Amino acid sequence: MKSSMFLNPSAECQLARRTFLRRTGVGSIALASLMKTTIANAATPIHHPPRIRRVIHLCMAGGPSHLETFDYKPELAKHDGQPMPESLTKGQPIAQLQGQSLKVLGPQHEFARYGESDLQMSTVFPRTSAHADDLCIIKSMHTEQINHDPAHTFFNTGTAISGRPSMGAWVLYGLGAETEELPGFIVLTSEGGGQSQPISSRQWHSGFLPSRFQGVQMHSTGSPVHYVRSPAGVGREQQRDVVNAVSRINSLRNAELEDPEIITRISSYEMAFRMQTSIPELADVSGEPKHILDLYGCTPGDGSFASNCLLARRLAERGVRFIQLYHRGWDHHGGVKAGVATTASLVDQGTAALLSDLKQRGMLEETLIIWGGEFGRTPMAQGSGRDHHIKGYSIWLAGGGVRGGMAFGKTDDFGYHAVEDRVHVRDFHATMLHLLGIDHRRFTYKYQGLDFRLTGVEESRVIEEILS
Repeated sequence: MKSSMFLNPSAECQLARRTFLRRTGVGSIALASLMKTTIANAATPIHHPPRIRRVIHLCMAGGPSHLETFDYKPELAKHDGQPMPESLTKGQPIAQLQGQSLKVLGPQHEFARYGESDLQMSTVFPRTSAHADDLCIIKSMHTEQINHDPAHTFFNTGTAISGRPSMGAWVLYGLGAETEELPGFIVLTSEGGGQSQPISSRQWHSGFLPSRFQGVQMHSTGSPVHYVRSPAGVGREQQRDVVNAVSRINSLRNAELEDPEIITRISSYEMAFRMQTSIPELADVSGEPKHILDLYGCTPGDGSFASNCLLARRLAERGVRFIQLYHRGWDHHGGVKAGVATTASLVDQGTAALLSDLKQRGMLEETLIIWGGEFGRTPMAQGSGRDHHIKGYSIWLAGGGVRGGMAFGKTDDFGYHAVEDRVHVRDFHATMLHLLGIDHRRFTYKYQGLDFRLTGVEESRVIEEILS
């Protein structure tokens, strides 16, 4: 198991000591990598012993309604159709309902209690609810951006400013990958059930970090990665000769300039060459037993969320550090009842299968699963739907280091404001990094004279209450 931690030891040992120290935030750990010390043999990974080795982010793009999924509000049901209390909404940011008459829309789906923990969840998740005792539902999330793209950017980077590194890039920069055959940060997308919310590639970009840390999008149908195969008539040995020649030329240039983007170019050629073998092997699921395929309920390569979940497990097995699965179908400005039911049905089996599959392989305890969107939906009706909402919504976590079978935080009786144990996006980032062995306060990258952090300069905290 190999770590690149911060720098690729085979290509970057020539960096001057001053350049190395200027570029990294945790110099001693990176130095261990340069001396070819692996994570497996390192005495202490990063700042403290990690609880997990990887992250799988199930991103429900469009903003799932917390009021139809994980945050039951009987008071909302009692006031269905009545005016929304002005005391809750006055002066608050509202997206498309601004200036309109605001009326309460009661919960559109029934809730039930599941597992030994008696965790309350919507009945639209019949399979995921079977894992209630593994889930930690955070009901008090809040964010700062009320429109989709900025909110996605905020959740991924900790800021609405475009051009900052995504959390996956930060994690890969800090820890490296556990594989030399695949990129350490991979993204897959699917859609269905509601408006197909556009997702910009900047959501997995490296920002001001060297570009070798950005996510690589794989395709859910057809060839997973375009142009990775050798041209017709070009054999593997010929391709190796080309890669070696280009790497030597780039290395000579880098000796003069010490440019991290030259190192990225070298790494990209090497990775592309290795992916000619690893990608077809990854996509070939013919060796998966029938009971596993039945568990996910998908036809591999059909572009579904469930198929992507199966690929996520295979990626995790092969050492990919950060995996994001976007499902673009949770934007329900109208028809929220049918929309939530339909979209939930498209992700429920794949989500539950991924949890079961990882658990039976002993991998869930070393993986953090994140399920949630960029924001929630309003308690007020938008016709038969709900508008964007940022003041209180729900996500859930499962896996290593997280207490299962618990709900954390509360919104008010109408599901509008997070009022108890409030969790900001930056608190979530701090907690994720903590589980990976990284102290968010000490994890920095110097850019334009400033020491940047994923969690920024604002106050943020590790959510100790949800940790096991």
